[in-house]
Amino acid sequence: MPPKPGPPPRIVPRRRILARRLAVLAALLVAGLAVFGIVKVASRGSGKPAATTLAVQKPFRVVFPEGFTRDEMAQRVQAVAKIAHRERGVHPLLSSRTYLAATQARVIPGFGSKKRSLEGFLFPATYDFLKNTTSRQLVRAQLQAFQQNWSQVNLSYARSKNLTRYDVLIIASLVEKEALAPDERPKIARVIYNRLHAHMNLGIDATTRYGLHVPGTQSLTQSELNSNNPYNTRNPNITGLTPTPIANPGLASIQAAAHPAPGNWLYFVRKPDRVHHYFTASFQDFVNHEKQYGYR
Repeated sequence: MPPKPGPPPRIVPRRRILARRLAVLAALLVAGLAVFGIVKVASRGSGKPAATTLAVQKPFRVVFPEGFTRDEMAQRVQAVAKIAHRERGVHPLLSSRTYLAATQARVIPGFGSKKRSLEGFLFPATYDFLKNTTSRQLVRAQLQAFQQNWSQVNLSYARSKNLTRYDVLIIASLVEKEALAPDERPKIARVIYNRLHAHMNLGIDATTRYGLHVPGTQSLTQSELNSNNPYNTRNPNITGLTPTPIANPGLASIQAAAHPAPGNWLYFVRKPDRVHHYFTASFQDFVNHEKQYGYR
């Protein structure tokens, strides 16, 4: 017997097929977006910037100029924190108090086992920070920047003159405070080298101001110039380098301190333009130019 015929084939309307296909496509799209979101979150967790439409917190910025002292950096941190509060209504964790606490003396890798003041090691540059950035994190970034820049300096010449790494850093801080014209940094470094070799006092006002906390806008008194403060290099009886750096130098001043210009200069006096200096090996020539420039 021939097989019994089955039911007639089911005819699905074309409209229903299209609807089913659209539903499947929508499901796949949702799944794909979910995976995409997970990838983006994971990428942010990995520390790499994520290309996402979510709002990203805009960082704040603090600028430390070359030659700033530790105290001046603390003041700058406080000022920037106040600006952040005034302009964006947020309270950053950074403050002058926490910055000073984070910059207490410590052992610096490559500079011996003795705890040293961080003056000189807080590299001056521009640093970005967020609301929750701590002073410890900012200081860590400054110390890392110092090590990166310091690694570029060849100290062989300084070592040949029996100067230590710390000596070079101190000289760099003196150069930073004295030099206004960039091309004079190596010349000022040479004056310091020559005076050290001659066992003369350095005669640099900036060291006296640092040790006695006298601002640059205030004249030094005779009693201050006669002070026995170890930073008072204007005192003829105080020779050699200061106990610590007197500021935080940039790379150009560090390089100048390691590679002074050739010359026999022992004195320099600022010219009337208040930027450049006149250099000489003669004390009488130095005095004559002081008179010429109106300092006597």
